[in-house]
Amino acid sequence: MRKIIVLEHISLDGVIQAPGGPDEDTSNGFAYGGWISPYSDEILGMALRKQMNSQFDLLLGRKTFDIWAPYWPNHADAWPGVNTATKYIASNTITSHEWQPSVFLNGDIAEKVAKVKEQSGPDLHVWGSSNLLQALIRHDLVDTFWLMIYPITLGSGKRLFAAGTIPAAFKVTESMVGSSGVIVMNYERAGAIPTI
Repeated sequence: MRKIIVLEHISLDGVIQAPGGPDEDTSNGFAYGGWISPYSDEILGMALRKQMNSQFDLLLGRKTFDIWAPYWPNHADAWPGVNTATKYIASNTITSHEWQPSVFLNGDIAEKVAKVKEQSGPDLHVWGSSNLLQALIRHDLVDTFWLMIYPITLGSGKRLFAAGTIPAAFKVTESMVGSSGVIVMNYERAGAIPTI
């Protein structure tokens, strides 16, 4: 069975919206796009390259796919694996695209993703995709959260954990702190919440 690994840039107050650039996602008037750029350092770069160079397929929401599809085919030198990975896209509006290999999932996304997860193949990496993430979290399909936590609060924006988050326990299996204060944490599922 494949694991679903969520990889996110996240602020201290849980925002994951538009970390990469000012025009990435301005929905609901979000004005802080590109908020991660001042925090780049060698430690964070090494951690990102390790994830980007692993074996993976991608599980993406349609909006993230729309941002990535025109960009990554022309920047294969920066991330060769993104073009060869199978891209599973949650979308009820598009069914094909020239960026291949791509598989479009529509209808009951949680059910479709659960079936993909049962197949053999590399783990499924989820980047961005805030709407898709809510469905994955709500249906208990996420195995790992690999988070880059930035020393910043944004006050508003799309959040990683929203309404419908199920109670679950996690254990830290890897952590590091960059020179700019970014904390990289790998959280693996650890069953139910322990209580007294």
